[in-house]
Amino acid sequence: MKRSIDITGRVLASLVILFAVVYAVDYALLRYHIANPKSAPAFGNVTMERLYAIPQKNGKIEYQFDLRQPEVSVPCVHSLFPHMDQSPCWYLQRQSQKPIPM
Repeated sequence: MKRSIDITGRVLASLVILFAVVYAVDYALLRYHIANPKSAPAFGNVTMERLYAIPQKNGKIEYQFDLRQPEVSVPCVHSLFPHMDQSPCWYLQRQSQKPIPM
């Protein structure tokens, strides 16, 4: 019983250390790209369409574009994790096609 707890603790500690190393390397690469803009762009923009999903009384969903501001350009960072208060570009590109529930 004690041996399985020791193994579980070591596995969890290893996963935490691995996550911390990956996050630190991701941040170091971002700082490198900021310092050397010719290597690769550190920041980008994702254009998101503002599509509303409006539920109807009959259970169906009506979709409407925002007439005031149909597209929004959102700044993002080219990295695996969010840094500097910006979301990763890969995540925003996946979310750009989803409608906004009302």
